[in-house]
Amino acid sequence: MGLIQETNLQYYAGTQLFTQNNNTTTFQSTFNTDLIIQSDNPAAQVYPLNNVDLKISVDAGATWTAYNTNVNPLFTYNLRIGNIVNVPNGIPAGTWLMLQLRTAAVDNNYGGYEYIKISDIVNNYLMAYVGQDKLIPNIKRTDVVFHAKRGLQEFSYDTLKSVKALELQIPPSLSLIIPQDYVNYVRFSYIDAIGVKHIIYPANNLTINPKALTQDSLGEPIQDSNGNNTQVPDTTTELWSKANTRLITGLWQEYPVGSAFNTNTFPQSYYPDWWVEQLGQRYGMDPATTQKNGWFTINEVNGTFNFSSNLANQLIVIEYISDGLASDLDTRVPKMAEDAMYAHINHAVLGSRINVPEYIVQRYKRERSAKLRNAKIRLSNIKLDEITQVMRGKSKWLKN
Repeated sequence: MGLIQETNLQYYAGTQLFTQNNNTTTFQSTFNTDLIIQSDNPAAQVYPLNNVDLKISVDAGATWTAYNTNVNPLFTYNLRIGNIVNVPNGIPAGTWLMLQLRTAAVDNNYGGYEYIKISDIVNNYLMAYVGQDKLIPNIKRTDVVFHAKRGLQEFSYDTLKSVKALELQIPPSLSLIIPQDYVNYVRFSYIDAIGVKHIIYPANNLTINPKALTQDSLGEPIQDSNGNNTQVPDTTTELWSKANTRLITGLWQEYPVGSAFNTNTFPQSYYPDWWVEQLGQRYGMDPATTQKNGWFTINEVNGTFNFSSNLANQLIVIEYISDGLASDLDTRVPKMAEDAMYAHINHAVLGSRINVPEYIVQRYKRERSAKLRNAKIRLSNIKLDEITQVMRGKSKWLKN
């Protein structure tokens, strides 16, 4: 059977029609997206959680009426296992029924053909690699699911690189909560007036977000009634949030001879790129500090990202990776890495079993490494035209 089960109307418009009805009560959805139906009553609090709407037409699709209990108390429906929509009162002959995915569900469905669900990988593995006269005669499905999920996690860190981008505005507090599915960051950038990204650098050795303990007059930590040290907000983070970043970057204009130099105020004649234009006068400057994009720190104690004071109210983009298991939508594997997933499961299963010869384990370890390397090359998405463009940019004439 073909792998594409959706029609063009389903894929592009999120619409599936049922025209041949005769008091029909069940309708099988063939969307790649799993349907979500929490209620058939628009007044219900959970109704907005539905990802599909039902509509009917009595004039062969010329006009459509919403099918829900708000329009007619008899218009009831629910969802059965297997993406089957159940309409207890039936759709009479001559009446068309439409399943219309909501906008978010339609958008999530786009581009889905390049992925394979992890549940399909498990099913395919059990069919192709497990059974009589095969290296793995039997195995529990739960074991395969475990190794498949572990493989997806490991691949997500450095092979699949499913980077998520989150646009946020930095509040006056200069602190943003770490995303729920965050594992590691790729980069932080602020967005300028024309939409161009400018990298925000980690503070590294500039500052830190320590844990501060309550102390008595002798400097000893104070404990609570349970014997645990009590904590207070640390002073280092507070000082950093109020810091004048120009004291770090050196973005000051030279003052006239005899004028007072006040490091706590901004000069009126501030030159944004003073150190850029003073050629040769700041030889040996540290690039980590001599930049005007700002810095960020990760506060593991409070679970937040903290930013330098020059980024207050700035629009930023946080690019980060997850482990591929945060939500159902994430548990998909690019088809270019499908074979590597089977090799990973093979090696993980055989390596965890007793009485399997070591040479077989090593053979599948090498196979896993080879197929993982192939997946990395495929997913790197390097195109010849792009390489040519870069090389042409390197070939420039030097003129006096």
